[in-house]
Amino acid sequence: MPLLENIQRIFPQVEDIPKDLLQDIPFAQTGYLINGEIRHWDGAQQQTLSPVWVSIDGVSRPFPIGTYPLLSEKEALEALDAATSAYDHGRGAWPTLSVAERIHYMERFVFRMLEKKDRVVQLLMWEVGKSRTDSIKEFDRTIIYINETMKALKDLDRVSSRFVIEENIIAQIRRAPLGVVLCMGPFNYPLNETFTTLIPALVMGNTVILKPPKHGALLYAPLLDVFCDVFPKGVVNIIFGEGRSIIPPLMKSGDIHVLALIGNSNTANVLKKLHPRPNRLRCVLGLEAKNPAIIHKDADLDLAVQECLLGCLSFNGQRCTALKILFVESAIQDEFIMRFASAVNRVAFGMPWQEDVFITPVAEKGKTDYLLGLVADAIALGATVVNELGGTVNGSFFFPAVLYPVNEKMRIYHEEQFGPVIPILPFEDIQQPIDYIINSVYGQQVSIFGRDPGQMAQLIDPLVNQVCRVNINSQCQRGPDTFPFTGRKDSAEGTLSVSDALRVFSIRTLVAAKQTSLNKDIITGIVRNHQSKFLATDFIL
Repeated sequence: MPLLENIQRIFPQVEDIPKDLLQDIPFAQTGYLINGEIRHWDGAQQQTLSPVWVSIDGVSRPFPIGTYPLLSEKEALEALDAATSAYDHGRGAWPTLSVAERIHYMERFVFRMLEKKDRVVQLLMWEVGKSRTDSIKEFDRTIIYINETMKALKDLDRVSSRFVIEENIIAQIRRAPLGVVLCMGPFNYPLNETFTTLIPALVMGNTVILKPPKHGALLYAPLLDVFCDVFPKGVVNIIFGEGRSIIPPLMKSGDIHVLALIGNSNTANVLKKLHPRPNRLRCVLGLEAKNPAIIHKDADLDLAVQECLLGCLSFNGQRCTALKILFVESAIQDEFIMRFASAVNRVAFGMPWQEDVFITPVAEKGKTDYLLGLVADAIALGATVVNELGGTVNGSFFFPAVLYPVNEKMRIYHEEQFGPVIPILPFEDIQQPIDYIINSVYGQQVSIFGRDPGQMAQLIDPLVNQVCRVNINSQCQRGPDTFPFTGRKDSAEGTLSVSDALRVFSIRTLVAAKQTSLNKDIITGIVRNHQSKFLATDFIL
């Protein structure tokens, strides 16, 4: 079937949708979690339209999959009161538990969460248009992340379970929680990336207010009772609604101790300025990126094309770690572009449940119009769409567009497209892509492709001081989760790896005493009689 016909017929009839995906769809999500209680909401609701359109009587339209509560400032502040009371200035039951006890809670949570896998995967597919394979991967990776976090916490606690004696002072140094954490995750990984802040915040003894993303709110419905049943009241509070209505009152209160946001830098800047005690606020931010690839003339072109294809188009390029601009050495530009454009047009596209699908409808409302605007701007300033039917739109589906040659006058040169538009630039002098990276407001990652060790080394040394990860002959990516994940400039604040996240959501605290007989007796008595959770030498196996 011709490519255009496939695009025009991409959306299914209702009867063509697998029955398991239609189970309990649409549904009204009315619950929210505050102070250990799932409360029922009778007020305004937000309708959720899937990026998957459905053809009814030959007309395709967005498919309504459910509704969720549009809570008000009142409910947001009730959640804050609950989290603040549960923390109780660090004296609450949760922050004063031992590490082993908090790990036990998390193990129970994982067991219960696994029971909800099928429902969460179903909602991931419907809400953000993620393929079944990638939705399953997101859930499984989240479970692995939780388990790896608990292993890392055990390692951290083992190191902290001994006393240090320096300059006649005895001390035990451990990590203590920071307070109330506000967690907000992104729509593209609404489960996994939200949990990469939520889980370390919890296991370090903080209490949490979780506001799910607009696209990805429904998938938290099946998890509400898990959070409610497992954790003590007030430790986890989950609220839904318009961020602009319910988040500013929380920040203005001054009672949020940590802002954990994976999203937009403009949003982060606005929220930080609302806090009346900025020196008390710690920010953990995963923000935008414009990760480039640099392809040298001696690169393995088969490898470079494959990795750039994955880097640019995995989940439609809706990833902060996506490759968003390609610099290709002029000597191979024609060959690379021919191969790359051909590879783009061979990728499988369709509905999330279809086997081996790679490109799916984009999640954000108005996104196809934005992407078309980028393409039109680039064409007006001298670029060409080099792949057949690139930029063709059908409803919420945008067929990938490869633009060449791109220059600094074009919006796509500067803006993070967060979608399947791929700008390519030729370069004669390696200083051109280096200058781009230096002058960029972003500094997350870069991919470099080539064979010459000396040439690669000359690139690595300056680039590691501009970005936080240099990928050799491979796409940019977050994993493994044990590796540091962060960025320079406007791309991040704080580091989110399994072990780094434990540190970013806590602070080093110590108990110290001069090495006198009296102090030795006091410390020995406390430890021997297990009178303190902090001052202890218990070793977690």
